[in-house]
Amino acid sequence: MANKPLPLDGIRVIELSLAVMGPLTGMVLADMGAEVIKVEKAPDGDDTRRLKGFGAGFFPYFNRNKKSLVLDLKSSQGKEVLRRLLKTADVMIENFAPGTIDRLGFGYDTVKELNPRLIYCSLKGFMPGPYEKRPALDEVCQMMGGLAYMTGPSGRPLRAGASVVDILGGTYGVVGILAALWEREHTGEGQYLRATLYESVALLMAQHMAVAAITGEEPPPMPERGRAWSVYDLFPAADGQVFIGITSDRHWQRFCQVFGFDDLAGDERLATNQGRIEERHRLLPELRKRLQAMPKDRIMALAEEARIPFAPVTRPVELFDDPHLNQSGGLVEMALAPGIKAKMPRIPLRMDAHDFRLRSDPPAVGQGGEMVLRKLGYGDAQIENLRKEGIIAAV
Repeated sequence: MANKPLPLDGIRVIELSLAVMGPLTGMVLADMGAEVIKVEKAPDGDDTRRLKGFGAGFFPYFNRNKKSLVLDLKSSQGKEVLRRLLKTADVMIENFAPGTIDRLGFGYDTVKELNPRLIYCSLKGFMPGPYEKRPALDEVCQMMGGLAYMTGPSGRPLRAGASVVDILGGTYGVVGILAALWEREHTGEGQYLRATLYESVALLMAQHMAVAAITGEEPPPMPERGRAWSVYDLFPAADGQVFIGITSDRHWQRFCQVFGFDDLAGDERLATNQGRIEERHRLLPELRKRLQAMPKDRIMALAEEARIPFAPVTRPVELFDDPHLNQSGGLVEMALAPGIKAKMPRIPLRMDAHDFRLRSDPPAVGQGGEMVLRKLGYGDAQIENLRKEGIIAAV
């Protein structure tokens, strides 16, 4: 599989983006074989490269398998390089603030004249409408879209513990790009598409909106939700915590049998899911008392034997050594910084005929850009002149 062309081999993508949403979109396409050329600002590249703290992993992770072309897009020469590049491209991705790409002279109507076959993907905060021109962030849209309300307890809205909206919005960008590429096979024409943060949150909230429409009642935040299942809780163990979900009467029977809870199995009041819900006031404290005397590994081993849903509470750093991710090939070692390599997640997609492997680590500033310019017909003297004038990277 290593030598077999990947599904998007031969597709050229020009990515003008930063942070998470745009780079994620480009990374997924790159992992699937597209040539992704990340256009970064002159002279020192994407500002995301220099983020600290929570954002320190943004550039290293979301930009693997790409080339870097540093361009001064405020200069006429830099604009000309991009115009020539777009004429050769299949896809353009941009996730700049509203109006920015148009001010640079590369809005869709302009670019379409350069390349009518181009798939132009704008990744924004909002679809066209009253909010369209607002600046948006993942956390902003979590707050205004209901996700933060549903995540935290009443009166304490809480953002999710990852950039879930950026990632979901970027994933829908990929879906749209793939659909547009397929449609182009029949029409020969490119098109404009938009994927957004706010509407991605609305999609996540659809299940709660449906509940409200059907029942006439507003769903409470998830920590206070009503119970569809009798046992669907986090339990303390002697050395940690384990989530256990018992979602059928067969689950309950196997749980009691394997854990040796014969007295609970014989209690007719607990024989059905509804009965167990009605008895939660006494059932849950009893289960907590019994399970907290057991080591976490023992609880998980028994739960696996009983074939019931269970999960330890895991910290992100523990995923590096997760046996399933390692043995299933879910991690790939990549360079995140000079002298720092780590096993990082592959995209969560498998195809029998392909291996979505690491082909290149995240590029240094301008890495691969000179090769791109040469393929566009720029000679040594022209490239050197662009470098001297600060139009491209100095490396």
